[in-house]
Amino acid sequence: MHILSIKTRAFLPPKDDIFLTLEKISTRLREGDVLVVTSKIVAIGEGRCVKATTKEDKQKLIEQESESRPLSRFKDSMFSIKGNTIIASAGIDDSNGNGYSILWPRNPMQSAKRIWSFLRKKTGIKNLGIVISDSCCTPLRAGVMGVSIGFYGFHPVANHIGTKDIFGRVFRFSKSNIADSVATSGVLVMGETSEQMPMAIVRNAPHLVFTTRDTRKELLIDPKKDIYYPMLKPFYDEKRR
Repeated sequence: MHILSIKTRAFLPPKDDIFLTLEKISTRLREGDVLVVTSKIVAIGEGRCVKATTKEDKQKLIEQESESRPLSRFKDSMFSIKGNTIIASAGIDDSNGNGYSILWPRNPMQSAKRIWSFLRKKTGIKNLGIVISDSCCTPLRAGVMGVSIGFYGFHPVANHIGTKDIFGRVFRFSKSNIADSVATSGVLVMGETSEQMPMAIVRNAPHLVFTTRDTRKELLIDPKKDIYYPMLKPFYDEKRR
């Protein structure tokens, strides 16, 4: 597997056109590639930038964007559920915002499909994947890693149930989360500070199966079947009130 970071110009809040850059980098894409695009520039492209000048403004904005009551508060971070993801500050980020708070794209899955359609038309590539990524924290670990908040063009999960391990034991539950694994690969080379590399091409990733269908339901699970449901149940209950 090869991961190629793509350096671009700076994208300027509150709104900027990312499709001109996508057109320029399209010549670098090959059949079977997955393009990882950071959610920040997708959001800037959609004008999802807000001036939040005080701490109270920021808190109100986080509560407005969250899909659940806060799961926890730590220092200046507030974790909540958004887009079937536990994320800090509802995904809102001030870094590289030039005075603006940058929200998530309004509908990341639709945003991924729009980029996929644009690039397929420009390149003629049939097998192409798009991942819109963000950085997230993992419990009991320092630092951030990548997560897919939107994707299109491939099946996000590889199912290993029914296959055997090297000693013949049959897997009963095992699956691989392709979408988030690809997102993490892209985020690793894109960086977190001033690298100015908001896109990455993931080439020859294993287990990829391309499709033209919407496959988001393959990744999402019923909260009651989630192994973390016992911990999250109070917040789901609160959400329904």
